[in-house]
Amino acid sequence: MSVTYATLGELRPGSYIVISGEPCKIVEMSRAKTGKHGSAKAHVVAVCLFSGNKRTLTAPVDTRVEVPIIDKRVAQVVADLGGMVQIMDMETFETIEIEKPSDKELASKLKPGVEVEYWVVMGRYIINRVRGG
Repeated sequence: MSVTYATLGELRPGSYIVISGEPCKIVEMSRAKTGKHGSAKAHVVAVCLFSGNKRTLTAPVDTRVEVPIIDKRVAQVVADLGGMVQIMDMETFETIEIEKPSDKELASKLKPGVEVEYWVVMGRYIINRVRGG
């Protein structure tokens, strides 16, 4: 299972949410009380973890939403394959090919032998940061 559920009102900026099938990080959130008999609404602005696109969601605060389960792991860069990087998990010794991050500064640090933190989110992989220095 790669997702869990929470109500929209429980989430805060910095939390993760699934919008349109994509795992996103909430960057902005506001609540508005509507009408005499209406329920409070939440307006969420989030950034997709994989594409970096902004996504928005407006729904009642008691709406159940999907929250991605993020498995944080450590790996070592084995090879630079141009647009991809081959890494080896430090626990399972499994090798995985991951797309290079769009962040140029992070991508420039990915050299063979460097330890990285990568996330497994909804069956997909993303390099999050370089460990150490």
